[in-house]
Amino acid sequence: MTIDFSNKTAIISGAAGGIGFALAREFGQLGMKVVMADIDQNTLKVSADTLSSEGIKVLACALDVTDFAQWQDVVKAAKEHFGAVHMLVNNAGVGGIPASIDKTDNAIWQWVMDVNVTGVMYGAKASTPAIKESGEGGWIINVASMAGMGGVPYSSAYAASKAAVVSMTESWAVELKSHNIHVSALCPAFVKTRIHESVRTKQEKYATSVLKENAEKLKKGFGQAAALVESGIEAELLAKRVVEALNSKQLYIFTHPNYREPIAGRAKFIDKAFADAQNSPLVQHLIDEEITSL
Repeated sequence: MTIDFSNKTAIISGAAGGIGFALAREFGQLGMKVVMADIDQNTLKVSADTLSSEGIKVLACALDVTDFAQWQDVVKAAKEHFGAVHMLVNNAGVGGIPASIDKTDNAIWQWVMDVNVTGVMYGAKASTPAIKESGEGGWIINVASMAGMGGVPYSSAYAASKAAVVSMTESWAVELKSHNIHVSALCPAFVKTRIHESVRTKQEKYATSVLKENAEKLKKGFGQAAALVESGIEAELLAKRVVEALNSKQLYIFTHPNYREPIAGRAKFIDKAFADAQNSPLVQHLIDEEITSL
């Protein structure tokens, strides 16, 4: 089945560039009206003007995803401008700063969690009532990462935040199914974006001395991250893959099939742990107990 997206409205956070911009263009070309929201207002204006010049119906809104009131303002503006909301793309996210756990800066950790986890929750909480009100069902796409499918050494904040996004997606997919709202977790590996430069939009409330004190080290680290990001797929290809996966109602949207083996390896460890529990004289008696909830 091919979904008809025409005349539907999408709210996309972090839409000024990268994955957000590519999705805004792709959905716009499919006939959607697009609310582009971003904290980087200068880049947002340029990006919105670009899509407008291509004939896409666009509304640009300033948005700090860590501020719930701003999310409410964006949803209100979307309804006033376009009449209804049918899709939310929780795309805005930050990479943080690579560090071992003993050297992890508290402010940086909080920044990553607030943007990548709380920002996603705020987006869904603010947008879901509007999607329900449309009476047409809709979609919530939460941009997670392949990192959300397994831990990443020295990037535990980022990996943990994306694992949380996957878990929230799984929860909301069940909650919202009866409302005909399909929820997906987009889990790409490396994509050509500016995620490695996300400190450029870090809010003042997460100010920390770690950036100044470790400027040279961080510059080197970002250089390594840049090389990995620049080796990734084009955001435009990812956008087309998202549409393809939505047409087959995928819960997890994967873009890199080459990661199948390591992720399957994690599943094997999980299965082995269940086998160990089943063979344990301490807890094996629970094997036949009815599952009421997780």
